[in-house]
Amino acid sequence: MQDTSFTLLTDLYQITMAYGYWKTGMAERPAVFHLFYRKNPFGNPYAIAGGLERAISWLNALRFSAGDVQYLGSLKGADGKALFDESFLNYLQRLRFSCDLDAIPEGTVVLPNEPLIRVQGPLLQAQFIETALLNLINFSTLIATKSARVVQAAGEDAVLEFGLRRAQGMDGGLSASRAAYIGGCSATSNVLAGKHFGIPVRGTHAHSWVMCFENEPEAFDTYAAAMPNNCIFLVDTYNTLEGVQHAITSAQKLKARGHKLLGIRLDSGDLAALSIAARNMLDDADLPEVAIVASDDLDEHRIAELKRQGSKINVWGVGTRLVTAYDQPALGGVYKLAAIQDTAGQWQHKIKLSEQPIKVSNPGIQDVVRFFDANGRPLADAITSANFEGDTLEIVDEKSGGSVHFDAKQGKSLLVPVYRKGVLVYEVPNIHETRKYCLAQQALFRDVDWKTYAFGLERGVFALKQELISVYRGV
Repeated sequence: MQDTSFTLLTDLYQITMAYGYWKTGMAERPAVFHLFYRKNPFGNPYAIAGGLERAISWLNALRFSAGDVQYLGSLKGADGKALFDESFLNYLQRLRFSCDLDAIPEGTVVLPNEPLIRVQGPLLQAQFIETALLNLINFSTLIATKSARVVQAAGEDAVLEFGLRRAQGMDGGLSASRAAYIGGCSATSNVLAGKHFGIPVRGTHAHSWVMCFENEPEAFDTYAAAMPNNCIFLVDTYNTLEGVQHAITSAQKLKARGHKLLGIRLDSGDLAALSIAARNMLDDADLPEVAIVASDDLDEHRIAELKRQGSKINVWGVGTRLVTAYDQPALGGVYKLAAIQDTAGQWQHKIKLSEQPIKVSNPGIQDVVRFFDANGRPLADAITSANFEGDTLEIVDEKSGGSVHFDAKQGKSLLVPVYRKGVLVYEVPNIHETRKYCLAQQALFRDVDWKTYAFGLERGVFALKQELISVYRGV
């Protein structure tokens, strides 16, 4: 953590390819890459785009420091000689990001194969940034999507992200807290994320607090005396319902001093039954304002089940299963070359083939267009050519071969300019604006019938893809 340069957050092959491009005179040849994912996570009908702000931060700091270059110069090949020429290392130290980059804003509902990011610029640079972009976009998109699912399951209830202690390392914890907030969580327990990103922070106390005192009433009263304006008691250290009664007694003392008990927290046992009993006890004690917070390995599935059981929980602390994306630990986003200019300056469209249809990439310089009805409700998504022109756009379903037509004026491009020739031209929204936008996106798609939602390639992109498949397979 003492080395503040993160430029070498990459795979070695990005640098060996860069060396090859440099040695063969291809380094400055214009190329286009797209970052996208192939399959929706968690069985969700869509994903939530995440990580763009973190990617921008990385790109803004993209410099090969003297220490970076010194390290690369120490690497040896199989013959024991230096892996890279000194003149190449000097080139890297002078390198400055100069690509165009377009992206779908964070918080947007996105679908498989849609370019979340399009990079156009010198081949060496556009290639080199692949690993860092995938690292930053994949994880944030995954966690933002998981968060959205949890928040949707909770309905009107607040969801708190409590996952730092189980997160995948320090940055895994920070990135997860940020993405979870964008996806809809109300706050985090992660104090560093609160400081760094401006996320509201929330917390109670641990079982160890209660265990430090002779008995539970003493523990609650002492905590209330120390933190009268932040009192949420964890009530399941010994006997949960006895703990609720002790919390009620402390709450009444707090009330007499002009303060309020904010809530009680359940962390084990039959959460539905215990919350119902606790709610009755609190209401009978004239404490209807006291919230019931629950934790204990929650996710969207368990929250939905507890709601079906009639639980009285109204704040959900979700940790491990959110920040680790417990049921699907990786998004599987990829970054593929789609076009490169030849020596005459003409674009050559590129395609990656595979025996697995899902791994056949889409060629050409692409855009994503979303269509809306007169009331602003989304109707369809199309992966189009970036320079598409026409009054009518035909969307082809690759699986069925069927197609639908839309008035091009009903469509809106999802990709927005972020960099032009390496200069940041995008006004990065603050995290609260991004969260608000994300929640609006979720609401916009809440009633979409995904069985009828049109999604596919614009006819021209589809035709180009079929042509290149035939060419490269020798058909």
